[in-house]
Amino acid sequence: MKANGTKVLKGPERVATLLFAMGKPAASKILKHFSEEEIRLVTKSAAQLGPVSPTQIEQLVEEFASNFSDGADLIGGAAHIEKLLTGILSPEQISSIMSEVVGNANRSIWERISTVSEGAIASYLMKEHPQTAALILSKVKPSCAAKVMTQLPQPLRNNLMRRMLSMKPIVDETMKNIEKTLHDDFMANFSKNAGSDTHAKIADIINKMERDHMEDVLTNLSSVRPKSAEILRGLLFTFDDIVKLTPKDRTTLFDQVPPDRVVLALKGTNDEFRKVVLSALSSRVRRMIEHELNSKEPSAHRDIAEARRTITDLALEMAGRGEIVINSENEDEAYF
Repeated sequence: MKANGTKVLKGPERVATLLFAMGKPAASKILKHFSEEEIRLVTKSAAQLGPVSPTQIEQLVEEFASNFSDGADLIGGAAHIEKLLTGILSPEQISSIMSEVVGNANRSIWERISTVSEGAIASYLMKEHPQTAALILSKVKPSCAAKVMTQLPQPLRNNLMRRMLSMKPIVDETMKNIEKTLHDDFMANFSKNAGSDTHAKIADIINKMERDHMEDVLTNLSSVRPKSAEILRGLLFTFDDIVKLTPKDRTTLFDQVPPDRVVLALKGTNDEFRKVVLSALSSRVRRMIEHELNSKEPSAHRDIAEARRTITDLALEMAGRGEIVINSENEDEAYF
């Protein structure tokens, strides 16, 4: 109680008071964003709230409004989150949430890499110096390293195992540089395929557009945000880009595509493109598809476009899971 006898409103009570002041329509919209536990907490506070003077309501509303109208600076961080939750959740709930949040924020690069598919890690390691690859395998979780080893060629696997056995301690400064490089070069690139940043999400939208619309959007972006347009072009993957995949990744992709879809998608393509795609198929499936294509049976443009879209969508999904690598920098080698 204050000296004048008015009740001091705490976290949940302040929320309940503001909701009452808003009225049912506005309050209902806000409550939809609350968790069940938060609603339970606010409901309990509202039931026990009792009378609140007009002066208190006015002060609370003014305080709430001024926090936004004044353009208050916002600084993220665990301490600010904890302060925000104080008075709304119990100390036990806050402790549980903060331990999880801080724990995830402090996870090392090695823990994060350990959650990536073994195929993606193996593809990355095969491009690195064996000593770097051995160091990475020695730092990730043993279960992850074991799965990655099965994806590597036997000579490289044996070489890395020998290097891991004879590896000497790495000085802290060198290790920090390695970890930073891994984050920038590995996790950042993987997140692009996984669609975890803004450009990747926008690229995913553009990828689903018709070719003419796609080019129109990118041309417009190039005039106003050239850097973003450049990044987006690097993230896009169309049906024509299938020939840029490595032979192994093309085979992995088309193993998941029904033959009738392949037939439709290849209609209207040139001989060189067909040859590259057909080389990824088994001899039996290849003969069957060649026979269908030679029949010259016409198909609707809409069906052909849909078949191509299905295949490119599948390629993007598989890349996001780390099963194949799209937009490879080694495009010259992809045809062979």
